[in-house]
Amino acid sequence: MLQHYAMNKNYDSISPSARSLLIMKAHTDIPFAEEAAAMLPKEGTAGIEDNSNALGYWVRVLHFEGRYKSIDMLMQDIDTKSVLEISSGFSFRGLDMVLHHPVHYIDTDLPGVIETKAAFIADMLPDPAAQKGILETLPMNAVDKKEFEEVTSRFAEGPVTVVNEGLMMYLDTEEKKKLCANVHKLLKEHGGYWITADVYVKGLDEQRRAVTSSAREEQFFAAHNIEENKFESYEQAEVFFREQGFELDKEAVIDYTQMSAVKHIMPLLPPDYESRPLPKMQATWRLKAI
Repeated sequence: MLQHYAMNKNYDSISPSARSLLIMKAHTDIPFAEEAAAMLPKEGTAGIEDNSNALGYWVRVLHFEGRYKSIDMLMQDIDTKSVLEISSGFSFRGLDMVLHHPVHYIDTDLPGVIETKAAFIADMLPDPAAQKGILETLPMNAVDKKEFEEVTSRFAEGPVTVVNEGLMMYLDTEEKKKLCANVHKLLKEHGGYWITADVYVKGLDEQRRAVTSSAREEQFFAAHNIEENKFESYEQAEVFFREQGFELDKEAVIDYTQMSAVKHIMPLLPPDYESRPLPKMQATWRLKAI
């Protein structure tokens, strides 16, 4: 296992957000989310659902369900046998994929999250013999060139699909560039695509509050400079990725009315909700290395 994690920033402090996100996803039909949430230790979860009767909480649930499924949408029309998920948190897309497809899926995150996740997978895996693919769950700091190359060297020749959600808003510009350089090198060597759900743009205060359900989360956002780390606009995001050697191949189109969380939101919506659509605060892009 990789052990080199010496960096100035304490990335391990991000891990509580993965716990909170899993509890919200447990309200949806995202594979294995409900089962995994039930296995979480109770310490550290107090207060996460204090606002679960509020519209803002369920808007967040809907947002994260749509973000997760947007990646699946962009994977449907490409043929890949190798998948790298970066900073996967308590997402079990890899487990679901290897049960249904003959893929080599490497699922990565920081050590504290990935160790717990591996234990969850061992408990949830219905029958190891039923796997059609290979799942590896490995620690990796995605901005570290050496670690990135050690993990991705495990793939066979051929195209690789890199996916991530919920990472880039924790990275400043220089860290984003390091991540891009690692992914770009991989795709130039193997071919394939990068599907990132992290195209977040800076929004108005009222928009941000619409998807922030508690003062605790506001404090977390402030501590990790979430708003500052977002892109200025979608146009600026496209320019940034092009400067790093990528071109936009396709954007996911999400129909939120088809999300499973909608049933929780409908009773809480005001009478004029149709005239106030959800603000677009994020996009999921499929990128190609050029």
